[in-house]
Amino acid sequence: MLDAQRLFQRPLELLAELDAPGLPDDLPGLAVRLRTALGEMVGGMEGGAATCLISHFNDRLTIRLIEATARRHRLPPVAWCWLALGSEGRHEQTFVSDQDNGLIFQASSAQEAEALRTLFLPFAQEANQRLAEAGFTLCPGQIMAGNPAWSLSFDEWRERFIDWVRRPDPDALLNASIFFDLRPLCGAEQLGEELRTLLLSMTVATPSFQHLMAANALQAEVPLNFRGEPVLDERDEVDLKKYGSRIFVDAGRILALTTGTREVNTVERLQQAGRQVGLPTQEIAGLVAAFGQVLRLRLAQQVAAGVPLGLAGSGLKPAVLHEMDQAILREALKQARRLQQRLKLNYSL
Repeated sequence: MLDAQRLFQRPLELLAELDAPGLPDDLPGLAVRLRTALGEMVGGMEGGAATCLISHFNDRLTIRLIEATARRHRLPPVAWCWLALGSEGRHEQTFVSDQDNGLIFQASSAQEAEALRTLFLPFAQEANQRLAEAGFTLCPGQIMAGNPAWSLSFDEWRERFIDWVRRPDPDALLNASIFFDLRPLCGAEQLGEELRTLLLSMTVATPSFQHLMAANALQAEVPLNFRGEPVLDERDEVDLKKYGSRIFVDAGRILALTTGTREVNTVERLQQAGRQVGLPTQEIAGLVAAFGQVLRLRLAQQVAAGVPLGLAGSGLKPAVLHEMDQAILREALKQARRLQQRLKLNYSL
């Protein structure tokens, strides 16, 4: 009992250290200790709950860094908000997460937006760098607030979203999978909420976009053979991100964008939007359970690889799982296949 209490107490102690006045001198070291403590804590937890917990602690660390960085800069006196995107926006971070973020600010004209962007960029770039030092890898695709392309006024974001929804191409669909999971994290959060309201009003009213998103999601085939066994790659692995959790994430996003559901977390999207499109309660429960199990297996693989202290891929070797988890993996992938079949029916694909 004492060991269990200590297991849960340690992250809270580290969080209190993070929240103390003034940033800790060794913030990267604190971040490593926090991830290590979380790695010990989430073992055996349901996957959705575990990723929400990890994301909550990451939120606290990120907000602390952004606020401290903002105080180091003379920012213009206009409303601004730091946007969490991708898995961070969905509250679904694992121990292997790079940065996906953006910045939104108020501007009265294109000229003012350009001037304000020049003032915000040094702050955003320093924040991205400090987050990288704390263990949040810089995004290889440069989807970060410090990139001028993603440090935009409200009107500029609106034009981007209009372009992606009404004139979609492969790049637009890729951007939708990241930017349409936005969540306001720090600053004037109402700006982010207004942007999400605008986004949903467009996607609900554009069936052609919904159809293209669904067709794009179906390109990731569930790795099961005709016997219902996992199909392995040359390393005898299954990529549980690309061919596991992503399938549930993509479907949840499409259902939410179709129904106007404001939630960005995949479980909440499947539950709320799923009911609105007529999915039976038991079917939704099965999908949510399967998604949680895929996340649990991903986290267990990362912890076993020592990911809180380093990096690893998303590949999982089914052969290393015990018999029960092998059966759970097979059933979770079958649920993913059923979900894709549901998309085919709903969007006439």
